[in-house]
Amino acid sequence: MRKFLFVVVGLLIAICVAAQQKREFRGAWIQCVNGQFQGMGTLKMQQTLLYQLDELKKDGVNAIIFQVRPECDALYQSNIEPWSRFLTGQQGKAPSPYWDPLQWMIEQCHQRGMELHAWINPYRAKTKGTSMLASNHVGVTHPERCFSYDDLLILNPGIPENRDYICQVAKDIVSRYDIDGIHMDDYFYPYPAAGQVIPDDQQYRMYSNGIKDRGDWRRYNVNLFIKQFYETVHATKPWVKVGISPFGIYRNKRSAAIGSNTNGLQNYDDLYADVLLWINNGWLDYCVPQIYWEIGNKAADYDTLIRWWNQHAGGRPLFIGEDIERTVKNADPQNPSQNQQPAKYRLHQQMSNVRGTVLWYAKAAVDNTGNYATMLRNNYWCYPAMQPQMSFISSKTPKRPRKVKPVWTSDGYILFWTSPRGKQWDEMATQYAVYRFEKGMKINTDDPSKLVAITSNTYLKLPYKDGRHKYTYVVTALNRLQAESKVVKKTVKL
Repeated sequence: MRKFLFVVVGLLIAICVAAQQKREFRGAWIQCVNGQFQGMGTLKMQQTLLYQLDELKKDGVNAIIFQVRPECDALYQSNIEPWSRFLTGQQGKAPSPYWDPLQWMIEQCHQRGMELHAWINPYRAKTKGTSMLASNHVGVTHPERCFSYDDLLILNPGIPENRDYICQVAKDIVSRYDIDGIHMDDYFYPYPAAGQVIPDDQQYRMYSNGIKDRGDWRRYNVNLFIKQFYETVHATKPWVKVGISPFGIYRNKRSAAIGSNTNGLQNYDDLYADVLLWINNGWLDYCVPQIYWEIGNKAADYDTLIRWWNQHAGGRPLFIGEDIERTVKNADPQNPSQNQQPAKYRLHQQMSNVRGTVLWYAKAAVDNTGNYATMLRNNYWCYPAMQPQMSFISSKTPKRPRKVKPVWTSDGYILFWTSPRGKQWDEMATQYAVYRFEKGMKINTDDPSKLVAITSNTYLKLPYKDGRHKYTYVVTALNRLQAESKVVKKTVKL
């Protein structure tokens, strides 16, 4: 019986190792625009978010994408835009008791070793459910810079001042908050609605720059904004990553030879978002296409789309936006007795340019819908993971940790170390990776099963038992991009 258990455990470990990489973006979107926090109150919202973060940490999530600006408003303290109604129930009303959700989330995520990416919607100034705008909202102070469309209010992308305004907001967030990334989803020009026309004739006459095609001109406007946004963020803090999550179809093959074999809404033609241009020009640090459909979908097959994005969008780290609910409610066409999660993750592993996943949405993972989170914990994300390398931002690494030494304390056997010296941001250690190897085992820091901790502390409590078993611990230093130093080894008996 014991031998059988050892075999089973060994098989599970082998499956887990095979199913993940040492570096992998494991994100989850926490949205506010669905009203899940609206009027909840400070204490209740904090309790809800704490529970979500704790469960997501157990699932292996290492990055939270938190919506902080859904309609030119703020879930953070801003002197530019009003407090969001999705926080307090009334736009412009501060939370009571007062708190700053973005600052609080940064602190909570960093305590758990997670990155925090601030998610903004650049052009949307009013959602359909909003009936009143605060007096300092841009739709009130500058109505001439907005247009109405399908009961939405949109900052007109054809007006140069709007590009400057959104970049001003982004610079304010990046400069004042210790975020790891800033993130946009797929709302550029509005989604097409029957009977609706984008009212930009006047702007086209004023700013066409000789561009003959209206669609090309609209794409030109968004391209100018993306470039300016990227440069603004990196000029403010070079380590803050810029990410965009576009709609899952770039173009259909019937529209262009480069398109996918699909039949749906198109980024390029319908939202005027030329995502491949942004990637190829280096105006993004990561891309998360929302491939929310199931394998076998007639209009937008998941298998077709993940292969298309892997082929065409590999110039920057590629993460896949996964819809948890749709994944677990659809059966695997090749194995109808199970849902599509295993088949989708096999595709992830087969795609050479896929570097991670973002879960839509966090609460579905927290609720363990269709046992999705159980599979993450036990199989796909059962070991910690560092963030994918982004040497195109900086190729520097910190020096190795100093004075690595195990010490007996009143709290037990503790491995201590000292931060390495560094002057520039990319030479300074902000976290540390700790690996553990059994006696006689080859030191291989690429093996994710040996990574026991990623921590901002300069110590780690060791699991002392009886002092009869020898282990080698390896400590490395990580900078803001989690670029890794050379190793320091220390042998201990536990």
